[in-house]
Amino acid sequence: MQRLSGAIQHYAWGTTDAIPNLLGVAANGEPVAEYWLGAHPLAPATVDGRRLDEILAERPEVLGESSRAQFGDQLPFLVKVLSARHALSLQVHPSREQAIEGFAKENAAGIALDAPERTYRDDWPKPEMLVALSEFHSLNGFREPSRTAWLFDQLRVSTELASVIGPLTERKGAAAMAEVFLDVLSLSGERAELSELVCAAAMKHKDAPGELGDFARTVIELDEVFPGDPGILAALLMNRVVLAPGDATYVPAGRMHAHLSGTGVEVMANSDNVIRGGLTAKHVDVGELVKVVEFEAITPTRLAPVVEAPGVEHFPTECPEFDVWRIRANPLPTPVPGTGSARVLLMVGGSARLHADGIDLELGSGESALLAADETPTIEGDGLLFVTAAGVR
Repeated sequence: MQRLSGAIQHYAWGTTDAIPNLLGVAANGEPVAEYWLGAHPLAPATVDGRRLDEILAERPEVLGESSRAQFGDQLPFLVKVLSARHALSLQVHPSREQAIEGFAKENAAGIALDAPERTYRDDWPKPEMLVALSEFHSLNGFREPSRTAWLFDQLRVSTELASVIGPLTERKGAAAMAEVFLDVLSLSGERAELSELVCAAAMKHKDAPGELGDFARTVIELDEVFPGDPGILAALLMNRVVLAPGDATYVPAGRMHAHLSGTGVEVMANSDNVIRGGLTAKHVDVGELVKVVEFEAITPTRLAPVVEAPGVEHFPTECPEFDVWRIRANPLPTPVPGTGSARVLLMVGGSARLHADGIDLELGSGESALLAADETPTIEGDGLLFVTAAGVR
């Protein structure tokens, strides 16, 4: 058991206070968007001032045999605290096969890893799970096309947008969605003013109840950050999801999504591959989007935890790279799950004590620990924490 210190990321879309409050440090007005607890080489966590990726290279047995057999001598997951003040870009993440192919192709082309036109920063997939710590708003997958057409009609802009959104009702399924999505991303000249038209119409419905109100407010919120951006119309093709504190959602490879606001614990495969699809000044690779995005409409569902023991909830996914539990500690010693894999523990409230082999480690809110695969500690206290392990053990 070793105390783990994460790496802070100061992206412009971050809040200024949520992550500092969790970590118990003073906010200085600078955006603090993410807190990384993993071994990704771009921002590795540290143990006693040493980089976690370097420690694991020296002591790969910490990872566990099954994880090493499938993923090599590296931690297969990355734990983050994410806190968004406003919307991130529309984005999608690749499957493992797509990441391997894309990374190799860009390497062969001689594109530098930090080049702005680079799409693949590594050869890993990036499925994600997020558990909300505050009310959390996001866009997740594409809405059923006819429903989206109805919402535009309620804004009274269907006639003006007919040349763009017509396929939503004229064609069926993924083909219709792909055609409209790619068309709005290429809007230019007079057609680029369509997003301004939609924003003006949305102002008249911002106080409407239900789905129409959410639709209108999404336009307004995005226009405040990305005024006139055609990506606003692309975003309106997607489902808006609101998570209450404690709710969880899973985003597999190929699903277009965008976080809008809120703070949560995000767990993903150990990757920084982001293929952007709008609402950004960064590189948008339309050709790669077409290959990676799943344009089928979905109805997003919350990820329901399974109670494994008193105070221990497991969030099952299809992911081999990670497995996640939420634990409400109590005065009775509770075994920490995930034995057989390296684990990252993150306290998000209260305090707790880890105990193993006569050694105690006290953790308070915002503090973290690294457990080796063969360690079998118990935990007791009153804190709320997350435990992440490899999905194979």
